[in-house]
Order: sequence, then C-alpha cells, then structure tokens
Amino acid sequence: MKIVVLVKEVPDTWGERFLNLETGLADRHTSARVIDEIVERGLEFAISWAAKNPGTEVIALSMAPVEATTNIRKALAMGADRGVLVSDEVLVGADITLTAQVLAAALTHTGYDLIVAGDQTTDGAGGVIPAALAELLDLPLLSRLASIDVTGGKVRATHISERVTLSLSSSLPAIVSVTERFPDPRLPNFKGIVSAKNKPLEILSVADLGATIDVLESPRAILTDVEAKPPRVAGRREVEDADSGKRLADFLRQNQLA
Repeated sequence: MKIVVLVKEVPDTWGERFLNLETGLADRHTSARVIDEIVERGLEFAISWAAKNPGTEVIALSMAPVEATTNIRKALAMGADRGVLVSDEVLVGADITLTAQVLAAALTHTGYDLIVAGDQTTDGAGGVIPAALAELLDLPLLSRLASIDVTGGKVRATHISERVTLSLSSSLPAIVSVTERFPDPRLPNFKGIVSAKNKPLEILSVADLGATIDVLESPRAILTDVEAKPPRVAGRREVEDADSGKRLADFLRQNQLA
C-alpha cells in the first residue's frame, strides 16, 4: 500500500503575512514557513494507519521552493518514509491549474494507492486542488472528511457539512481530503528527527517529470490589481454614563450593524 500525502508549505498561520505589491504573490520570506495545519492532520492519519498496517509506504510530496526541504524533513521526522519535492523556477507564482498539473505528473512519477490532501490551506484557501487532481488522474474523490477507514482495497469515510452527514466509499486508488476534524498531529521526537536525516528525499524539476515547458509557461491567471491592507486604527472607547446606550445604538446604525 502506498499513501502519498500532499504537503503544503505556508507562511506561519499565527504570524503576520504580507503580499508583494509588485508581483501580487505572498511574500514567503517575511515570516516562518510551516506545514499547513490541516495537512499535518492528514500526515498523522497516514502515519498512524501505516504503523498498524505493515508494508505501507507513506510519501510526503510537495511543490515548493527548494528551501521547503526543511518541512519535508519534518514530515519524515513525524514518520513519513520518504519525501519528494518538485522545485523549479518556472513554477514561481503557479496558480491552481498549473499546480494541479505538476502535482498530477509528480503523483504519476511516485505511484499511489491513496492520495491524502487537506481540504484547503491557510494561504490561498482555494480548496480545489483535490478535485483538480481527481479530474486529471481520473480518480474518485472523497472530500471534506471527518474520518477515514481503509480496508479490503476500499476507503470508507464520513463527510460532514453544515446540513448533512454522508457515509462515502470507493475502491482504491482514490483521493481523500481531510478537515480540521482529524486528530492533532504528533510532534517529531528525537528518534524521528535523527532518522529523518537518512530517509530519501528526491528533488525533481519540471523536466524530470516529463511535463512540457511550452504548456507550463502559458499564463493561467493574470493579476489585475493589488493593494496593501489598510493599517489598523485605534478603536473607539466609550465611558458608561446616562447617554452611553444612545451613543452605542447610533454607532451600530451608522455602521449598518443593527
């Protein structure tokens, strides 16, 4: 059994994040870069399942700058067996469709039985990469899941939304996307950190995947405008007195909050 987890590196969720006003791209050098928190939950599922099912290989796959090897090593320290990083200058600023095409080529390169992704990440929050991969690879997609069970060559899962809970199943190979309902990820221990240094980590270019540069260089999305977030202003303070209720009501009406 081969489980491939799509590892997305994002700016620190709890740190300040900025856009480059010239390119419109996220400035990934102004804060720490970490594995997306929902992706880590997917990693936890894959590693826990592999521990109970000998013969399972867990692969951490990412498309990112070469500096992302640090976070791939973290995935290996958590318990993944090997890492694959697609890193190429032609991919800078890649949009969702280009990202999906490259990841599909990388997945064909690694092979897979089950592909695990987060339902969306905290940087772009597009939430469509799993569906795009399902289309490109002609695979069934079980999305926005709260639980997964893999037995007898099938994956069974629970999909939960605001209005409905569904029980889903599919034969393998398949793609699943997990949500924050999955258990918290483990922290790498000392043994895991040491062993991660000796686990294989393959770095691939677009050419290594056999993808055509002419297609990849075609623009998919065009930035038309970008501006900085307005600075935060001091809040308005009110001291309680006989007229404070009226001032509060006026404030709510003026700001269309009531």
